[in-house]
Amino acid sequence: MSAAAQAMFDDDVASKSLGIDLSEAADGRAVARMRVTAEMVNGHGIAHGGFLFLLADTAFACACNSHGPVTVAAGAEISFVTSARLGDELVATAEERTRYGRNGIYDVTVRRGAEVIAEFRGRSRTLSRS
Repeated sequence: MSAAAQAMFDDDVASKSLGIDLSEAADGRAVARMRVTAEMVNGHGIAHGGFLFLLADTAFACACNSHGPVTVAAGAEISFVTSARLGDELVATAEERTRYGRNGIYDVTVRRGAEVIAEFRGRSRTLSRS
């Protein structure tokens, strides 16, 4: 586990308040897990997309920061493939695609078991030291 990613996650009140667990973060890769609770279900009886985005974003952040320097999101987008429901255990796996200069591109797949729930692409920017 990357010490930098773990330290960042340890201070992530938003992710921890949703019960997100970080199980892996090293070398541009991270895995985060979350169970869909009643507070995360929308008026259609499915998981609100914002919570799926937050899970993917957490894995993305941990993967970006696994290299050490403070890195933030420059942008991200998500495609919802199918619905998640109350009680589902979701796993978000983030993988670095490329880093160039202070920029990076990461893909995150959110799954329920083997089923793909969402695909997320994040663009990162490492902060300059000043």
